[in-house]
Amino acid sequence: MDTMLAGRLNLKTKKFSLEEIPIPEPGPGEVLVEVKAAGVCLSDLHLIDGSIAPLHAGTDVLTLGHENAGVIHTLGPGLTRNLAVGTRVALQAGQPCGMCEGCGRRGTCSQFRGRGVDYDGGWAQYTIAREDTVVPIPDDLPFDQAAIIPDAVSTSYAALTDTVSVRPAQAVGIWGVGGVGAHAVRLARMMGASPIIAVDPLPSARERALAFGADLALDSADEDFAAAMLRATGGRGLDYAFDFAGVPAVREQASPMLGDHGSLVLVGITTAPLTLSERLTFNALNKRVLGHYGSSFDHVYQLIRLASSGRLDLAPSITDHIPLAEADKAVHRLTHKIGDPIRLILAP
Repeated sequence: MDTMLAGRLNLKTKKFSLEEIPIPEPGPGEVLVEVKAAGVCLSDLHLIDGSIAPLHAGTDVLTLGHENAGVIHTLGPGLTRNLAVGTRVALQAGQPCGMCEGCGRRGTCSQFRGRGVDYDGGWAQYTIAREDTVVPIPDDLPFDQAAIIPDAVSTSYAALTDTVSVRPAQAVGIWGVGGVGAHAVRLARMMGASPIIAVDPLPSARERALAFGADLALDSADEDFAAAMLRATGGRGLDYAFDFAGVPAVREQASPMLGDHGSLVLVGITTAPLTLSERLTFNALNKRVLGHYGSSFDHVYQLIRLASSGRLDLAPSITDHIPLAEADKAVHRLTHKIGDPIRLILAP
């Protein structure tokens, strides 16, 4: 077989289609990975609808998919790592440009190139990976759970551990309990945050938040919202408010809920301008607004250790498995939140 099925996006026309394309061959320092699981992320949808665009794409048509796990199928020449055919691996969600070799920073450098964004990703039967982006995974970590770690889980983890440093007994508010925010709830619980208050308009998302470890789940449209938030924090307000929804109204609602020296952390992506109408109290309480994007290579290694040791159970995050040939249906389900998915997994 010389060809494979792949989910391709024309970056000019924004047309997504499933196509038969040649199986790529690994070049120097690369491996060919047989994909076993690929996550479907809102970022993929943002690429399709044009609300985000690649910064460093070298082609007009590319294969989507930045959350991938599989098995090394073929080794390219000139490898410097001890990689072997048959090794089970997860793939980092991108790679440094090479000008800052080894820094491993994602989202903190404009030259970072995203898998399935700037170059071909893993909505395919096979995908190429540079050797420094290959992360071996243990036999007891399922491919579907390993695949989502390099974005759906690591983005939340990095926001909680690096952009801010959530500590035990700190009050945390999490707006948007979807594919990324749901993991923030679980990770905040691991870190000892208290209380953890989830905010989402969907009843199913609020139920999920409580199952994942939130102390309280609020409807953002509840008339008693602000009073309930203050009661839950003992009148102190939040230490951290995380916007995982990328909705301007979330930021307006979250900012007044911050306490002294509280921080609003913007994780969700939006093309809307950043505006806050809160006035003097923002200054008087020394509040901050922080942007966050992505994660580092180290975060992925740390989370794989946590997941494989049983400290972090990602099985409840896998909503459904969908054949790669039905990738358009997966896009439709996530776009319209059918079944309120956390993560849909494409299975080549």
